[in-house]
Amino acid sequence: MNETLAIVIYVVIALAVVGSVAALLVRTRRTPKGMYPTTRDANDPVTGAGAHAAGTDVLDAPPTGTAPPAETGVVVPDDLRGLEEAAPAPEAPALETPEPVQGRLARLRARLAKSNNALGKALLALLASDKIDEDVWEEIEETLLLADLGTEPTMELVDALRERVKISGSRDPQEVHQMLREELIKLVDPTMDRTLATDRHADKPAVVMVVGVNGVGKTTTVGKLARVLVAEDKDVLLGAADTFRAAAAEQLATWGQRVGVPTVKSDVDGADPASVAFEAVKAGIDGEVDVVLIDTAGRLQNKVGLMDELGKVKRVIEKQAEVDEVLLVLDATTGQNGLMQAKVFSEVVNITGIVLTKLDGTAKGGIVVAIQRTLGVPVKLIGLGEGADDLAPFEAEGFVDALLS
Repeated sequence: MNETLAIVIYVVIALAVVGSVAALLVRTRRTPKGMYPTTRDANDPVTGAGAHAAGTDVLDAPPTGTAPPAETGVVVPDDLRGLEEAAPAPEAPALETPEPVQGRLARLRARLAKSNNALGKALLALLASDKIDEDVWEEIEETLLLADLGTEPTMELVDALRERVKISGSRDPQEVHQMLREELIKLVDPTMDRTLATDRHADKPAVVMVVGVNGVGKTTTVGKLARVLVAEDKDVLLGAADTFRAAAAEQLATWGQRVGVPTVKSDVDGADPASVAFEAVKAGIDGEVDVVLIDTAGRLQNKVGLMDELGKVKRVIEKQAEVDEVLLVLDATTGQNGLMQAKVFSEVVNITGIVLTKLDGTAKGGIVVAIQRTLGVPVKLIGLGEGADDLAPFEAEGFVDALLS
């Protein structure tokens, strides 16, 4: 009996010892919460970089259910991402193909013929009257003057028509129409050189400056002109020298990107426009491009300081390349005010050609004749809409035919 009791006591003691040892082992294997600091010291042999060097195993994974550590700002190079799926390369934007020049000429003529050009309609109606007396001729003069043809050209056209109608004695609408067409073509003057000087020189690109007052669409015109030149297989570069209007440089760059044309611009608002123009031409020379188009800030013709600045831009460009074209952008709806603008700009930068915008939907087509007579400078480009390809070289006969169609 005593022997049996002793055995039971020994078993109980043994079980107690085993339980104590097991509990001690479990406690030593657990990691108490907060054992490792949340911020590591790179020099700490346990929690820092030295821990790995010493072979110490540091557990980086957060406990289950906790948020991941905050972003450290470290950028992992693609070649070190291991099994991580490589990000696909961004696709290059599809380039647009500008409409050929001849195609847009035909479309613009058709659009002008359908526009609200009261000039041709009124003249044809008057000349087709059964009786053309002094009252009719006075109405014709008034119609031409309202169309901004100008006093001198108006008198020339009326006198020539009166003489021809008197000599022929004809009242046939077709014959009168032909007489009017011929006299209008003479006034528009098809003998003027309307070609754009955009051929590359031996070692330098052609340089084209685009100028004008605020709001006439200079930046848009530069973008559209770039499309015309790209359609002619020209290598073009744009210079964003309009550094005062917010987002002008970005607007121009967007036009260029659509047809694969680079843009030189400044990221600083109010930068010196002459400096930007200089760098654009320099980049054009280094890149051996065909044409550099320089967009300039809009300015009122009566602001002397701004006009002087425009002259400075041109002089700075000419330190390294000749300015082949200075195109003045005019809004056809401004009428006689456009003539005043043209005179002042011509005195400052020697205008070589006119870009006439917003010619659709206006009865003031006579401004073409008035401007050319005043400056002795041809209209070289016309715009008849807001589409990307709504800009085309000006043709005297095509313009008159559209007016009288």
